[in-house]
Amino acid sequence: MGWARRQRCRSYTRALAAISVMAVAVTGCSALNSSGPSAQGGSIGQGPSLAGQTYNVGGKEFDEQKVLCQLTIAALQAAKATANDKCGIVGSVPTRAALTSGAIDLYWEYTGTAWTTYLKRSNPLRDSQQQYLAVKEADAPNNIVWLDPTPFENTYALGVKKQTADRLGVKTISDFAKLVRANSPDATLCVAQEFVGRNDGLPGLQQAYGFHMPAETVKALDLGPIYQAVANGNPCTFGEVFTTDGRVFALGLSTLTDDKSFFPRFNAAVSIRKEAFDHDPDIAGVLNPIATKLTDDVMLMLNKQVSQDGKDPRDVARSWLRQQGFIGS
Repeated sequence: MGWARRQRCRSYTRALAAISVMAVAVTGCSALNSSGPSAQGGSIGQGPSLAGQTYNVGGKEFDEQKVLCQLTIAALQAAKATANDKCGIVGSVPTRAALTSGAIDLYWEYTGTAWTTYLKRSNPLRDSQQQYLAVKEADAPNNIVWLDPTPFENTYALGVKKQTADRLGVKTISDFAKLVRANSPDATLCVAQEFVGRNDGLPGLQQAYGFHMPAETVKALDLGPIYQAVANGNPCTFGEVFTTDGRVFALGLSTLTDDKSFFPRFNAAVSIRKEAFDHDPDIAGVLNPIATKLTDDVMLMLNKQVSQDGKDPRDVARSWLRQQGFIGS
């Protein structure tokens, strides 16, 4: 998600500038994380063999994407393929450009990001499966194949400290809207600058839920500091967060239920160049079983180990794959 999911606040101009140096950036991505023996064995080793295939595996620069990238590398190695680590590309648009240019062969993308950012569709679908199928169909003419989606969604949410949510009796965005309409001093919101202007951000949210926040109650911050600001209750009680960000768990936050299903669906799925997929379609049989196991709770746990506990994404990914029996010990 990068520009669209953690780094969404980068402007389109900056993203285009990043594309011009994309080839250099991809070449230098996270080589240090590739050290250590290749993954072997497990259920993947007993399944379809990708021997003789070589894949450049990409991913964006934030923690969740680093974990997903390392999961992919380990899985491909266990299937006897060669997997080159190109994790850590800065931004969604440059990562997508790396895919379409052939600098990388595959990476995990989010359906909502693809729909609104790359496919330029203005009306996201509210059903996760319908959104995935629409993206898969619309991206096929671009020679991009989408593998199975994950159950988890890393989508927009409004976050608040758990104790504060209990004190205010706020569990849903409709509850938050009532708080705003009542002019509560707790009806303050920290958001990234882009969220202020996006149709799937604050303007659309206010319209969908029937409330309006005075300018002085909305604070624009960089995305990263919002989590700590909400945990501190200063300068905002509520804030824009992403549902599977490890900091939600680490800082004791809760996310409000989007009871009107306003926010777009952001399920993750491997997007792969058709040429690379056609070399050996068995890659779907290697990666799809992993996708089905990645629930919200699993992704939160994996992200926490990186974001809060400071563990290496490669170690986190391989430990989980071993626990699930996908690779050997």
